[in-house]
Amino acid sequence: MRSANPFAPLTMTKKHIILNAFNENCVGHINHGLWTHPRDRTTEYNTIEYWTDMARTLERGLFDGIFIADILGVYDVYQGNIDLTLRESVQLPVNDPVLLVSAMAAATRHLGFGVTVNPLSEYPYILARRLSTLDHLTRGRIGWNIVTGYLDSAARAIGQNNQLLHDERYDRADEYLEVLYKLLEGSWEDDAVKRDKAGRVFADPAKVHEIHHKGRYYSVDGYHLAEPSTQRTPVLFQAGGFYRRQQQGRRAQNRAGIARKGGRSRPPRRRCEDRSGHHRRSGGHAERGA
Repeated sequence: MRSANPFAPLTMTKKHIILNAFNENCVGHINHGLWTHPRDRTTEYNTIEYWTDMARTLERGLFDGIFIADILGVYDVYQGNIDLTLRESVQLPVNDPVLLVSAMAAATRHLGFGVTVNPLSEYPYILARRLSTLDHLTRGRIGWNIVTGYLDSAARAIGQNNQLLHDERYDRADEYLEVLYKLLEGSWEDDAVKRDKAGRVFADPAKVHEIHHKGRYYSVDGYHLAEPSTQRTPVLFQAGGFYRRQQQGRRAQNRAGIARKGGRSRPPRRRCEDRSGHHRRSGGHAERGA
């Protein structure tokens, strides 16, 4: 901040820098061809030690989080095949990023984890349980990067003729989030879990509610399978800065009516908190191609 006196020295305001690593569960992520360097270890991407070593290194270096990108489908447009994609390992092979988190969390205490999952590739009822499970196991250090995909090869692989148009993809993702919020925030009340061994009551049936949703793309009647986790809804972030993307989560949240029975209404958390009370963000970069 500059003083009114133009000759006065500048006063620097301290800023908190958030450091996030960026990777993908594959050999060739962004720096294609680097895997051939003698000192590069990315060919070990399919071993658990590779990822736990990385997690420990990042935490030792005071990184706040690691963002793990992902892609469904393959690059098959060039020359009409995947020959170059395979030879150079251009995001192929690529393994599931979500399955890395538990091991990396067990090897660290404070590192946050942001994982990319395409909501249009599976039902919200399934993903809700996976996110809650990771939130439990990481004690609130999980975040979800919402990406709707962009490759026709991915669409064909899951039974579609081609990729949905942009607006329809976001319409579906909008409703997907609405269902997810209902499951994560509205099915179990804050005090539903009793763990009363003497009274033989683990959870109070009166405080666990069935979710009902009838929409254009999804129909859900069921109970969320997981008890409330540290964050309930994980840290949410999206690629890019388009207005539609920024507003998507807010609209879905409002339509879902997140006010929980027996608890106060609140939006999904934007920060993770570790057990010592320090705030940690779950990743910071965003994947392209949303």
